[in-house]
This record gives sequence, structure tokens and C-alpha cells, in this order.
Amino acid sequence: MGSVLFLGGTGTISWWCLKAALKAGWNVSAVGRGLSRLRPLPDEAEWIKADVTDSASLAQALEGRRFDVVADFLSYDVARLRRNVELLGDRLGHYIFISTASAYQKPVASLPITESTPLVNPFWQYSRDKIACEDYLVGLVRRDGFPATIVRPSHTYDAAMSVTLGGWTDLARMRAGKPVVIQGDGTSLWTLTHASDFAYCFVPLFADRRAIGNTFHITGDEVLPWDAIYWELARAAGVSEPMLVHVASATIGRVLPDIRDGLLGDKAHSVIFDNSKVRAIATGFAQKIPWRVGAAQYVDFHDSHPELAVSSPEVEAAFDQLAALA
Repeated sequence: MGSVLFLGGTGTISWWCLKAALKAGWNVSAVGRGLSRLRPLPDEAEWIKADVTDSASLAQALEGRRFDVVADFLSYDVARLRRNVELLGDRLGHYIFISTASAYQKPVASLPITESTPLVNPFWQYSRDKIACEDYLVGLVRRDGFPATIVRPSHTYDAAMSVTLGGWTDLARMRAGKPVVIQGDGTSLWTLTHASDFAYCFVPLFADRRAIGNTFHITGDEVLPWDAIYWELARAAGVSEPMLVHVASATIGRVLPDIRDGLLGDKAHSVIFDNSKVRAIATGFAQKIPWRVGAAQYVDFHDSHPELAVSSPEVEAAFDQLAALA
């Protein structure tokens, strides 16, 4: 194959992609400040220790190195992305930038979402910053022929990462017989993708010339209403009759301002994706981890790691308040 550098490599998505790249025969390096106890780096991968927020530290760590592919999971604004491109631009063959599917128009005008759906998110600064990054890269591609690809994950998870509003607090409340808050009326449609399924489609982009200058989103095929997502989680947790309470997203955002923008700018809206573009390259894809399996993995993992199965007093209090309003 060739060499690939992961900017990141221990995150929810990047760790699974790194493992898939190793399995596919790539020589894998990852750069960051420290290794993760939760997602340890495989022995076959090279760890390059550097502070990616410090330009001098990163430049020193990568001095003289060339990579066939750079997979950038750590650029969240144009300043960081420009720094990375200027540092590595003449020492790579293919630059893959990880954007976000939350950049798509909210509320979306039509479904399914394709790569040509407009990028407009007036609710969430995170999404607008990723859109600005995409604009910067597209400019480089058009002006200089820079070998870039843009990839947009949607809601991608693994056993260590919650998919619901309250995280483990939702499970603790279900098991305690307390009401659990769901945004809207629970019928809006959502797509959950296990990170291993994302990785299966991501790695084939590395060496395919059709990917350069192009944009892809990568999601699974399963589409579920939010009520069904919570019901599967309850079943996995051994709860037969969860108390599900529906509250308007704007009301939740007022009580829990830390999640307001991501809720109004993403999870409050139905999303269905047409993945035919990436499947033309990552042929033979079949979703291996449906949410039924993923929910069981999440519960089992946290039950076996009690130090992670921690309920938040702040979220508990907020959910009590919201449940009283329903």
C-alpha cells in the first residue's frame, strides 16, 4: 500500500479508521500529545508525539517526513487547517479532511441528503467552522490542484461513546425508573453509524484517484426514529418499560445550554443519507453493526467499566425540571 499519517488516531472515529488502515496493509503513523487508555494505539502503528496545537512542536516532529496520505481529524477551524496544509502540503500525495454532516442545510429542504445538498447551518458554530474549512480546501483544489478529499461523518459512535442527550445519565435514569427526556416528539428520523462501519468505507478512499477533489459523506443504512433508539438502549440495559418524556428542542436548549447548538443545529432534524457516491469506491459495504448490536455493546462496555458509568448531577436535575414541564 503506502504510508498514512493520522492527525489524531485515538478518537471515536479515527481509532477505528487507523485499525482498518493497518488491516488493509498501510504503514500507519499517528500524531498527538498522548496515547489514550480508552483506545490504545495498536503495536503496528507508529506514535509520533507532538502537540498539534503548537506549530513548532508539530513541525519538529514531522520534519523531513513524507506521507502518501494524511487523514486530518483535528482541524476544527481554517487557521488550524491552513497551518497543516502549509506544513505538509508539498510532502503528501492525498489530504483527507474530516468535516461533518451537520454542515448540511438545517432544516434540510429535501431528503435523502446527498453531497450536493447545500451547506447551511445557522444554529451551530462548529458546523459553520467546518463549512469554512471546506471552502478553503475547495479553493486550493480549484486554484492549485491540491489533492484534497472532504469526508463528512454523521452521528458516529462506538461502545465508549453515548448517542443520547444525557449520556450514561439516561441509562441510570432508565434503570431507576425515572423519566428520560427525548427531543421533539420522538418521531424524527436519525442515522447512527458505528465507527467500524465508517472505517470500512473510509480507508478505500486513500488510494483511489476518483476521491481527489471530491466530497463524500459516510453513514450506515439504518434509519430509526429517536423513540426506537431509546427503546433499543432500554432493552440492552434490561429495562422493559422506559419512561420516555418528549420535550421541545428549544426548551431543552434553554435548560441545558451546553447542548443547545448541537441539538438545534443537528439532532432536532430528520436525516436520511444517500451513500451511493462513496459506495461506488467502497464496494461491497454492508452495515455490520446495527443499533440493536451497538446499544448492547455500549451497555456492556460501561457495565464492565464502572468508572465510566457515571451519572451527571447537573443533567439529572435538568431532566427532572424538563420532565415536570412535559
